[in-house]
Amino acid sequence: KRQAVRRPALQAVQVGLAVPTTAGTGGSPGPEPILPPVTGTCPEFVEGSVTFAPASVASRAVQMWVGPEAATQSGPLIFYWHGNGSNVNEAPYGIGTSQLAAIKAQGGIVVAPTSDPGSGNFDWHLTIGSGAEDDLVLADEIVACAVEKMGIDVRRIHSMGMSAGGLNTSQMGYRRSNYIASIVPYSGGKLGNPPVQNEANKFPAMLFHGGPSDEVLINFKDKSEDMLNDLRGRGHFTFICDHGTGHKIPTDAAAAVWQFLSDHPFGTDPSPYQNGLPQGFPAYCAL
Repeated sequence: KRQAVRRPALQAVQVGLAVPTTAGTGGSPGPEPILPPVTGTCPEFVEGSVTFAPASVASRAVQMWVGPEAATQSGPLIFYWHGNGSNVNEAPYGIGTSQLAAIKAQGGIVVAPTSDPGSGNFDWHLTIGSGAEDDLVLADEIVACAVEKMGIDVRRIHSMGMSAGGLNTSQMGYRRSNYIASIVPYSGGKLGNPPVQNEANKFPAMLFHGGPSDEVLINFKDKSEDMLNDLRGRGHFTFICDHGTGHKIPTDAAAAVWQFLSDHPFGTDPSPYQNGLPQGFPAYCAL
């Protein structure tokens, strides 16, 4: 599996080329993910804490969930960014234990980076909408090493996170649109004017907030609506799920979130949801 799947993708990484896809309107070729290069020595991909050492930023521990299925299947790669003051153990709660098991069963990998002690008052450098891209440089290295060491489905690289992690996921959508397929910020939204890495990739977004009381320093309802309007103005498929319970992870939506990510690999345009959300999605989600 590793040689058969990995070599074409790795070649594209090494020379900075795009990896062809078949997604797009009417089945025609859509935008192609452009994968970052490996810059350091890649660790082995094993369940537990793994250290990545990109060339330009400090080494960082990353909690990884990966099963033996990844040795024979090329599955998705899911980033999870925890809330401010939380830790990597938030990931199974935010993703859902059943969904985490399903990801691993497909040969997929879930990664939850630890925060950088040098990030300031918040766990992620881009929490306030501007700053160093160190966390995303780390993400680039994880992507590149996942291709080199394991072989992944390069059209199924997604990001999600809560609060500060939701804001970081929102930034990652714009700033890493070369390869991000779709995103799910829990209480995230648009802060500042993040640069768009790849305008051709109209990545879909499922945006959650907890209503008017979803406020910690900023109002996440307002920032989610700002992001909704910005993405729609750019031609992205996006919608809001207002769970109305304040600043919380909507655990009842775990199955819908995983379905959304599964249904939106890189370059999916138009969305299969353009005429309505799937049956079984939370009633508080609306187009």
